Amino acid sequence: LTHCVCHSCFKRQENLQRCGQCKFAHYCDRTCQKDSWVNHKYECAAIKKHGKAPNDNIRLAARILWRIEREGGGQTEGCLVSVDDLQSHIEDFDSEEKNGLMEDVQTFLDYWPSQSKQYGMQYISHLFGVISCNGFTLSDQRGLQAVGVGIFPNLCLVNHDCWPNCTVIFNNGKIEIRALGKINKGEELSVSYVDFLNLSEERRLQLKKQYYFDCTCEHCTKGTKDDLLLAAKDEENKPAENVVKEVIQFSKNTLEKIDKARAEGSYHEVVKLCRECLKRQEPVLADTNIYMLRILSIASEVLSYLQMFEEAAENAKKMVDGYLKIYHPNNAQLGMSIMRAGVTHWHAGLIEVGHGMICKAFAILLITHGPSHPITKDLEVMRGQTEMELRMFQENEFVYYKMREAALSNKPFQVLEEPSNETTPNLFHKKP
Repeated sequence: LTHCVCHSCFKRQENLQRCGQCKFAHYCDRTCQKDSWVNHKYECAAIKKHGKAPNDNIRLAARILWRIEREGGGQTEGCLVSVDDLQSHIEDFDSEEKNGLMEDVQTFLDYWPSQSKQYGMQYISHLFGVISCNGFTLSDQRGLQAVGVGIFPNLCLVNHDCWPNCTVIFNNGKIEIRALGKINKGEELSVSYVDFLNLSEERRLQLKKQYYFDCTCEHCTKGTKDDLLLAAKDEENKPAENVVKEVIQFSKNTLEKIDKARAEGSYHEVVKLCRECLKRQEPVLADTNIYMLRILSIASEVLSYLQMFEEAAENAKKMVDGYLKIYHPNNAQLGMSIMRAGVTHWHAGLIEVGHGMICKAFAILLITHGPSHPITKDLEVMRGQTEMELRMFQENEFVYYKMREAALSNKPFQVLEEPSNETTPNLFHKKP
């Protein structure tokens, strides 16, 4: 996405202006290019000499060292900890990770200009370890697409909790840590490094693999909500244990087939697989079961892309109902999911439910993203539009649908972007 996201303000748009020297960096205009020059100056010459831009981690390591050259080592004003003091966990790397590290170090040495200050391999390795364990995903201006990686030393001091009291948002080129509710004086600030919508065992494995620690938070220790995430129907004719296991295994197999079909762009095949799986799941699994929620999420997203909005809305509603029983009420992922579900209902002409969801999402994102975030501003506009349409609908349903039909016939729906496996970027950088 380097050609369609501004390298300064992170705004995503077509027809960006390309840097005339390195041909790699793109900007909205000369103002953005000028604002970015302090960081791009040395990188520009290095990319030009190297022949191409290396991967994100190598570029970030170089930018850190150029900044140290510019401002000096140690802690800068307002910084509580220096990059040198952050954990690298290189001693915990397995053989595959160490091989990848050495490849990055070698590429870095080829990329690093000979006229700049030279650093030893041990220090460069430490830097790559720091990026691997402490990197944050940078998203486009609206927070919908991952576009890079950054290091924010102060934020690296904030510990993990699967049920945190804060969230982290990338907003207009800056990282913000925002409270999810009242925090008492002396209470430790915490954020979640992983999505809560996983079994406690899966979260602990992910944290151990990525960050090299054993999570001892209350939700992991007690397996809180694992029962909901694995729940079966609780009715008079409760399904047998072996039937539940069969359906869960069928769901796992289907998810593997879906991944393959999505990679090939076979979205109608994805819909077919989702429908078959939901047919097997619905008599057996509860609406909070993680395997049903994963299928519902994929189905609603892909059906929306194919503009089959009514079926997409039905699946999105079931998904949101399940999410509301599992997620923290002020969870950013929850807010984004409700927003998408609301927009899907709006497109399907289900204005009452759609408006309600958009209002609910707006209330959550005001807390998690804040009023100045572009996605919150967009949502506020949507809320005003759906409120106006809802009033029209309540006054005269027939006239509302006729006007909607006329509007759609004159102005076709804009084709949505292709679905991706990660609709909301995970803020905590995943290893490449």
